[in-house]
Amino acid sequence: MKLAAIDIGSNAARLLITEVIQQPFQAPVFNKLNLIRVPLRLGFDVFENGLISPGKTQMLIQTLKAYRHLINAYEVDAIKACATSAMRDASNASSILDIVQKETGLFLEVISGDMEANLVYENHVAENMDKDHSYMYIDVGGGSTETSFFSNGKLAFKKSYNIGTIRLLKKMVTDKEWDEMKEEIKEATRGEKEVMAIGSGGNINKVFSMSKRKEGKPLPLELLRDYYKELDAVPLKDRISKYGLREDRADVIVPALLIYINVMRWAGAEEISVPKIGLADGLVRHLWDEMKEKAGSHSL
Repeated sequence: MKLAAIDIGSNAARLLITEVIQQPFQAPVFNKLNLIRVPLRLGFDVFENGLISPGKTQMLIQTLKAYRHLINAYEVDAIKACATSAMRDASNASSILDIVQKETGLFLEVISGDMEANLVYENHVAENMDKDHSYMYIDVGGGSTETSFFSNGKLAFKKSYNIGTIRLLKKMVTDKEWDEMKEEIKEATRGEKEVMAIGSGGNINKVFSMSKRKEGKPLPLELLRDYYKELDAVPLKDRISKYGLREDRADVIVPALLIYINVMRWAGAEEISVPKIGLADGLVRHLWDEMKEKAGSHSL
């Protein structure tokens, strides 16, 4: 069965097409067929002006039309499409969702920060946790950061914060918001077993690639600090040429590193593992579970 997930974030729109293979009495296998990313950067409109401009709306429509063609070409069986922080904050979100449905036939669901956190950590990350550690899951986006803390294999704390890379670039995060995040994370992790961080989002994936670490090897907090200092000291245009970064990655990678570093520091985590998963992966898993429920157990 082929499934598609569309994630309309504050920085980029992603389409993930996955083939799910289910053998009797075995865990399903999720094979990624294609992942496409378009840097729409809706957050730059929304966090500054409170709405999505006509120009960005047209870019969104064209992107989703292209995604619709690809979905048809792959003969996808089911689709789940969601939008996150920028669309949550846009005053004209409902009219844009109507236009999207009319022009593309896609129903775009605006999900809460809590739901976003659920979809990401439900992505079977918890299965790989051992009982000797507690885990702080950190998903950094353009408009928000989702945190989920696991102790003894169970979810103990989760919170979505309106602290994201684009909001930081636009200087729209207050000291009060940082302080609230700091206090809540310190409180949630106080007295717990040694904390391991788990990171998701395009920026931490890029940092992992830059580090040349082997798959599965965690990144030390000290390395993230070094990258932050190094990248922050280099002008934006030089970041693009020196590190081979796309323009829409070069500006957000520095504030992203700041968020990961702060959350890890406050949680007392010295290392972060980067499984290279994100909201789109979580959406596919969620969609698969929905399809199974509809069809009845073992019939897919």
